[in-house]
Amino acid sequence: MVLKKKKEIQVDAFFLDHHQLEKLQRFSKAEEQNLASLLVHCAELRNGIQQIQCIKQIMPLVKQMDQNSAGDPMVKACLDVLGEIYFSLGAKNPLKKVLASSLNGLPGHLMVPAVQSFVCCLREELKTTDVYLYRKVLDNLASCVEDFSLGRACIKNLFEEVLQFLQKLLLDIQEENRRNHGNRIVQTQLMHDLLIAIKVSMMLIQKLQENIQGSLWKHSESFVWQSMCSLLKSCTNFLMDATLLQTVQTTSGLAVVLFTRAMYEPAEELPSLISGLLLGTVEHSGVPAWFVRNSGVLCTAELPGSVLLFLCHGALAMLDWKNGSMGENGEKLLLDIASVLLSLSSELKEPSVATSLSRILVIWTNSALAALVSGSPDLKIKLNGNSDLIGKLLEYIYTHWDHPLDAIRHQTKLIFKNLLQIHQTTIAGSTGKSDPFFARLIKHLLSLDWHVKGKYASLGSLVECVGTENILQLDRTIPVQILDVMSDQSLAPYASDLLETMFTNHKAHFTLSFQEGTWIDQWHNIWVSPLLVILCEGNHDQTTYIIDYYLPKLLKCNPDSLSYMIRILQASADANLGSCSTRGALGALMACLRTARAHGHLELSNIMSSGLVSTGCIKQGLVHQHSQVCIDALGLLCETHRTTEIVSLEEMQLIQFFMLYNLNNQSPSVRQQIISLLRKLFCRIQESSQVLYKLEQNKTKQELVEKSTKMPPLRILQQYKDFMSSVCARLFEVLFPGSSHPTRFCALSILESIAEIFSVPKGQAQVFQLDQEIDSAHVQTLIQCFASTFEEVKILAFRLLMKLRDVALNLQGSENLDLLFQAAIDLSTSTKPYDCVTASYLLNFLVYHKGLQHICLGKWLEHNPQLDENTSVSTVEKNTLGVIKLLLVNVEEEIFQAKKSLLQAAASFPMYGRVHCITGALQQLPFNNLTLVSEWKEIVTRLIWMSYSLSAVVSPVVQSSSPEGLIPMDCDPESADRLQMILHEIQPQDTNDYFMQAKILKEHCKEESEKLADQLPTKNICMEMRGKDRQTCDVTAQMVLVCCWRSMKEVSLLLGTLCKLLPSQTTSEPSEGLITVEQVKNIGDYFKHHLLQSRHRGAFELAYAGFVQLTEMLSRCNSESLHKMPEHWLSCVLEEIKCCDPSSTLCATRRSAGIPFYIQALLASEPKKGKADLLKMAMKELISLAAPLNESSSVIPQVHALNILRALYRDTRLGENIMPYVADGIKASILGFMSPVWAVRNSSTLLFSALITRIFGVKREKDENSKKNRMTGREFFSRFPSLYPFLLKQLEVVTSTLNSETEELKIHPSLFLLLLILGRLYPSPMDGSHSALSIAPFVPFIIRCGHSPVFRCREMSGRALVPFLVATEVPHTALALLRGLPDSAAPGMRQNAVHGTLLQVFHLLQSYLESNHFVSLDFQQGLHDIITCVGTKLWLAKRLNPCLVTRAAYLDVLVMLSTHLEKFQRQGMQFLDFWEEMKIVISDSELVSGIPYSPAVPGLIQYLQSITKLVISVLSVTAGPDVQSCGSAAAEEMAKPSLSVAHLLHCEFHEVRLLALEAILLGLKQRNSKQIAEGRGGVLCLPTDLEDTLLTMALKETNPQCFCKVLEILYIMDLRNVLPKTECSIKMNPNQLLTWSLNLADISSSPEGQTIALKFASKLIIHLLQNHQQVPEEVLKKWVQLIMYFCEDEQETEMLLAAAEVLKSITSFLLSSEKLILGLSDTLGLWKCVILLLQNEDLVVRDAAAEVIQVAQSEKNSSEGTDFAFRIVNAPMALDLAFGIVCELLQRWGEIHGGVPVLLEWLLGDGDLQSDGETPALEEDDSLFDKGEVNFWAEKLTHVRQLSKHLLHLLSVTHLTLPDHGELNHLSRIALDQAQRIEHLLGALPPVPEFSRTPEFTRLAIQKERISVCLKILNLLKPDDTCKNENLEK
Repeated sequence: MVLKKKKEIQVDAFFLDHHQLEKLQRFSKAEEQNLASLLVHCAELRNGIQQIQCIKQIMPLVKQMDQNSAGDPMVKACLDVLGEIYFSLGAKNPLKKVLASSLNGLPGHLMVPAVQSFVCCLREELKTTDVYLYRKVLDNLASCVEDFSLGRACIKNLFEEVLQFLQKLLLDIQEENRRNHGNRIVQTQLMHDLLIAIKVSMMLIQKLQENIQGSLWKHSESFVWQSMCSLLKSCTNFLMDATLLQTVQTTSGLAVVLFTRAMYEPAEELPSLISGLLLGTVEHSGVPAWFVRNSGVLCTAELPGSVLLFLCHGALAMLDWKNGSMGENGEKLLLDIASVLLSLSSELKEPSVATSLSRILVIWTNSALAALVSGSPDLKIKLNGNSDLIGKLLEYIYTHWDHPLDAIRHQTKLIFKNLLQIHQTTIAGSTGKSDPFFARLIKHLLSLDWHVKGKYASLGSLVECVGTENILQLDRTIPVQILDVMSDQSLAPYASDLLETMFTNHKAHFTLSFQEGTWIDQWHNIWVSPLLVILCEGNHDQTTYIIDYYLPKLLKCNPDSLSYMIRILQASADANLGSCSTRGALGALMACLRTARAHGHLELSNIMSSGLVSTGCIKQGLVHQHSQVCIDALGLLCETHRTTEIVSLEEMQLIQFFMLYNLNNQSPSVRQQIISLLRKLFCRIQESSQVLYKLEQNKTKQELVEKSTKMPPLRILQQYKDFMSSVCARLFEVLFPGSSHPTRFCALSILESIAEIFSVPKGQAQVFQLDQEIDSAHVQTLIQCFASTFEEVKILAFRLLMKLRDVALNLQGSENLDLLFQAAIDLSTSTKPYDCVTASYLLNFLVYHKGLQHICLGKWLEHNPQLDENTSVSTVEKNTLGVIKLLLVNVEEEIFQAKKSLLQAAASFPMYGRVHCITGALQQLPFNNLTLVSEWKEIVTRLIWMSYSLSAVVSPVVQSSSPEGLIPMDCDPESADRLQMILHEIQPQDTNDYFMQAKILKEHCKEESEKLADQLPTKNICMEMRGKDRQTCDVTAQMVLVCCWRSMKEVSLLLGTLCKLLPSQTTSEPSEGLITVEQVKNIGDYFKHHLLQSRHRGAFELAYAGFVQLTEMLSRCNSESLHKMPEHWLSCVLEEIKCCDPSSTLCATRRSAGIPFYIQALLASEPKKGKADLLKMAMKELISLAAPLNESSSVIPQVHALNILRALYRDTRLGENIMPYVADGIKASILGFMSPVWAVRNSSTLLFSALITRIFGVKREKDENSKKNRMTGREFFSRFPSLYPFLLKQLEVVTSTLNSETEELKIHPSLFLLLLILGRLYPSPMDGSHSALSIAPFVPFIIRCGHSPVFRCREMSGRALVPFLVATEVPHTALALLRGLPDSAAPGMRQNAVHGTLLQVFHLLQSYLESNHFVSLDFQQGLHDIITCVGTKLWLAKRLNPCLVTRAAYLDVLVMLSTHLEKFQRQGMQFLDFWEEMKIVISDSELVSGIPYSPAVPGLIQYLQSITKLVISVLSVTAGPDVQSCGSAAAEEMAKPSLSVAHLLHCEFHEVRLLALEAILLGLKQRNSKQIAEGRGGVLCLPTDLEDTLLTMALKETNPQCFCKVLEILYIMDLRNVLPKTECSIKMNPNQLLTWSLNLADISSSPEGQTIALKFASKLIIHLLQNHQQVPEEVLKKWVQLIMYFCEDEQETEMLLAAAEVLKSITSFLLSSEKLILGLSDTLGLWKCVILLLQNEDLVVRDAAAEVIQVAQSEKNSSEGTDFAFRIVNAPMALDLAFGIVCELLQRWGEIHGGVPVLLEWLLGDGDLQSDGETPALEEDDSLFDKGEVNFWAEKLTHVRQLSKHLLHLLSVTHLTLPDHGELNHLSRIALDQAQRIEHLLGALPPVPEFSRTPEFTRLAIQKERISVCLKILNLLKPDDTCKNENLEK
């Protein structure tokens, strides 16, 4: 909606030299304007735009001249000058085009002299010999040939010279390129020149055909012919030269075909020559000698793939495929090209080449379409959809439609679209609908899963061919299926495009077939109704993407549907308000209205005035519990189609209402949306105000506006101003002390966008200016935001201050400035890491102040008077220089001290803060225009030395073997030597022997450490030492480590910044750069040293951050020596890794520490456009090291190589360039996994994991087996063809040993990895007969993997088998597996094999039964066969089978069959025999006869759980209505259970009891939800004495899980059934039961037990109170206490949610009842719980608590019947409503006198300061990372302000005064005491405490406001006379 700024066009002016001016001035006349004087005038202008206007006047002047002027010397001179101007202008200069178009209109009689003049100039140009000036000549030639008649005439005249020039130029560039080998920058420049040269030579041949047509030049002696031969030869060489850029090769391919076509005779033989070249079948004898001479290299049989590709491109682009001009040979060539391209597609895998190939295939389909129009019948047959060639093209499409490269996916879509058109053209005449090819395609596509992206575009293309209706006839649910997919963002755009194609096509079909208006309901039912259902009930992601992608398209197609949507949603909006997880009809309505208004289908004023949507309805939307509904309601107000639409008063009021409750939102995405929507609103205000200002001046239009808005423009502008002022006031108001991070983030971001949008352009009236609203308090508030612990708040505050800096700096007095500067300097050396960030922002703000030099810096640095005299130096530069100098002096001194004692430095002055501030100051300096260059040079040199010396001090710690455990001691200054000794000891002593042998410390180290052992403290004992100020400070190991690694971090970032910001010196201008080449090289060596030797991850990761900045600068640098450094470094480090020298200092840890980072930085900085030579070189080396051919080679290089490869595969910056190496990486990792050395196996595993992510994408679902991160076998093996034989071979080797009977079992480690990969592949229904890479050969091997002795491998082979089988093969494979199971227990039977087979059967059946096969006859038959076969192997589930694990596995198969058969039974299929057999299995089981095993027997628990599931499954089936209604004897027999639920509940194993209890719970929940009265379909048959059993269990149960379940069931049951049984079964009356449950809630060990006990007790209390039974007072008190305990902030979420649920259940009965039932203090106590929960940090808890308010609100509505009330609100609004409700209830209960003091106590708070009173001063916290407040969401002052607002309202309504109220007097005294104490404590804080003591300062500021509000209300409560008396006393 926001407008973009127009770009200004840059035009460079031309100049004439002295000689040209003289020539013209000779003819120019002062008195009249002639051509010469016009040109002189034109050359004098210095502005290109004005020169354009001047040149346009030439033609009218020339046309006025007479016919004889051709011989006029003045004209001749002018034409000469014009020619010189034309050729001197740059190609992109608009002047050149203007001049050409002017000269195109030259009168005929002037053409000859003009051509002569231009020919002279061009001849001069062609004399150029400098290779680097050729580009200008080429540009001139190109512009002459394009649309410039004069230019063409010149080239015709000089045709031979031009050809000769081009011929020479191509050879020269080739030679120059050879000379500059390795200099990438020069070579790139030459490549681009070469490209232009080839293009120009092609343009000459194409545009000037007539010059070379005719046979004159075709004899071998003619000059033109020889030039053409030379050009052809050069282009052939370029085509064959793989070192050139790919674009040069492509263009050369075009040129070769073009030149050959121009020269070849007879022309009809040309196609067969090209066919021969492509197929490698050219005989030299049949080819003209000139072709062999110049392009003979193309006639060899083996041309590289890329050359063939470019030749195909040339042939397709340069030959004429239309109207059959090439005859049969042409058709043959067309088919040959297709087959060559398809065979190339499997070979060429490099991303850029693969992209070109797909593009060329698109060109082929276009050419084929052109050729078909006039092609022979034979061609039509060969290009029919059923032909072999089209089949192969479809294979290509299916393989590439999900390719990771966008370009390839897009081309694939175009190829498919064109293929459909090709087929349609071949069957022209017959209808497409019934065509078998289309029918087959549709069927195949629909059978694919919806996660295949290629499916969408292909279906879309098919819809265009056959129509939506035909596809819907196959499956009516398609629209709903596609809408369901839209919860995945990666699929949503594809899905919405397909839907758009479908509904647009459908609408067009309806409008053609039916009368107006009759079809719209049917269309709505298909396309709109499912949408509305999802909008109301769908999940968050799905609704969001549907609203973003689908809704706008639907409304665009049929805007009238909007009224249908509004009508349907309005009808249900009251009933279906939504919740925190669903939008409801109200949310859906907001979304539809917002989209419609934003796309211009609706005017908000119209629907509000017509009453369609009320203000109340929008208000409810603005504070809805679902944050997205709030955003949509806000969007409805802010987004409009026209950016100048006037904002109405009503909209402004609604926005103000929104801002009261929505700024404190924890979700970053919601905050971003709020900010961007309000930004749109402000833009609208700004733009409509400009329109209003204009209208104000134009009186006639003003009346029109007044008619439409009923208001004069000035009045609207005043409203705008007031609105913006109030918004800003609100935003500054919420930056109060203690406001949360989300609030601050929103407020500052919105203020920033206001400052940006309402900035004043010159000469424009502005409706609002932020800087006029700013006062010193506001500036103070913004500066205080720097103290926030969140860096983004600091950034926002800083950016806002920068926008307002003139006002902000003027409001800073010198005293305040000094204090702030002092604070910043102090903070820069604080031990708390976030303080230095604050210091950096403060300093960056203060350097803009003009007075900084003399007010602050003067005290610290000696003054430099020259600086003051030099007025050209900017304030910022002067101040920054001063600040950096000051920091540098300090840090140099501190480094000097740290060398003596690192511990003292860590405790008193960690140096990293200073360095951080220096980096920050450097980053905002304008480095391109510095004045004090020499000073800066000196500073930079000092900074670099400082960095090195700081690094030297701290690096021993971060490079030690164990940096975390290091606590060196120096209790007194004398022991500094000992510190040095320790630091010396911990220097890395483990070199490359790391993997080979245990570390042996030197003997004396042992002795030393023993000596020290008695002095060394343990890690958590802090050591005391005296700092500079002699105060005691503690040093912990954490402090030392933090000081060291943060210092390393800051040094790295500083050096990186210096490299990045400072223009590196080039040899030509040594004075310019501030940093020398030598310095850059040294910095590079520094990084290399630290990356290759640090062990602390923090240290090398941060060195990497700086190093990346350096390498990026080097790759862009012009200096040859710097440019080649990365290459040199890379080869050095690879050599070092390879040689594996024992003396090597490379850090040998298990993940190679910083080495991968180092190589990653070097490779990632390589230019993206180049050939990626470094990457190719590195990958080749690394892969050969990672998979060594001989075993003997050393392990270390292999480990390093594997670790580096892992980093490279994970690096997204290398993108698709790394893909060609993926297959080799997989091989290396699988082979490495078999290594005997642990380190190699470890690195291989990590590499394998990185590769799986690289191939299949980042995991997008928790479900391991989801199809999202998988691909079809075809796609996988076509992208990595070398893996097909490799994986097959590996599987064969692994499985060959698994079946051997005699051999002992070998465990193959690589089996696991193989199964992991294979489990990610699946067959596609699109797999055709053409696929050589079928995945069928893998199936037998995977089945054999099920025999592995490793449990996890058997499990994985079970899962991996499923995707390898197409659905139709599943029953047949499952039967084969079942039949392979043994018939009885044989002695040599292998249980592993049986178990593996059963797991495979289980997974196959699961996928088969869950698949959406319509219950077909085949399906039923297959199922019967499987059930029969299962019956024959039942012995495996009984006692005959000794192994419990396989018994359990067989039972799992039975359980699954049982649950699914129950479903089919409802559809009328009977399986009585099966149930009979199940009952036999159950009665034979140990559950019936007693369990003879001990719990330790392997598999026992598994078996018991499986048999229990079977029992439960059979019980629920036999209880079902189908069996009951059957009536047959068999059915009656079956209905008798073999085991009862009660039996399960009494089992000694808690696992069995738990399963039974879960089944009962599920049954009860289903029964309650459905309220099933008649039958219990599919629900467990519950015993009659269940209550007795459960109550007994509740007292005796020992297992906590079972106990919780028992209580949960009792909680769900109806208490009217439970309570009567308590007396007899557990001898308790209801009150005793209540006491028992309350005790449980109080003392239970687990939170689950406590929560369920509390809920049960609460339900019991309500039940007793409602039935007027007596509950003892103390029990009620205990219950209230418990609820309060549950609501405390630090409780677990589960307990907080339980408390919220309890409070909601008692709201209507106890909290908001007509009469007080519990007594005032308890009821208010419970209300306080609600208010606490509404301020909990966890959103789930706040949402649950907000439901309490919803219940209270609905009670209020029903009793009062008000017209509008909020019913479903977010927590901030609920909190406000809660205080309002409490005040109303006090009135209703008549308890105002008792209630107000309690509320005043709430207001005053819990006396946070009581503890502080005792301590003499607020002590600083020791901990290094201070967490501050625990709750990051709640804002105490928001709570205080809302409560006081309602209290004041209550007092004003009731006119309450409390004369002699002891409670009040007591409160007054406390408040006055606290007020005094606060003042005292605030006075005791140091200056600017908001920075030095942020937490204390915030706490005191909050308490101060609480007390003052409380005192104000207390004063109001006193009767007037007491107030007067007090005033008199005062």
